[in-house]
Amino acid sequence: MSRPPNRTTYGDALWAHILRDQLKVSAEEFWRCVQDGVPPDRRARPTSAESIPADLLYLLKHRVGLSEARLGEMTRQEAIERIQQFWATGE
Repeated sequence: MSRPPNRTTYGDALWAHILRDQLKVSAEEFWRCVQDGVPPDRRARPTSAESIPADLLYLLKHRVGLSEARLGEMTRQEAIERIQQFWATGE
């Protein structure tokens, strides 16, 4: 839908969501594409050796009960230590 049904404009939060989650581009990449015809870089980006594996994030969130905010602050090593603590003590 190109416009909201009541003819208002979309808010900044919705626009940011569309760029980030649906188009997967920054505002700068979007406007460079629109104005200059430069398509965004769609090549797969290498993953960091320090990133936390998805299955570990899942366990920490759903078994241990950590919030997404806390998970976002953790290093890979902290995540490993936290799941080991959970397995050893149940806490």
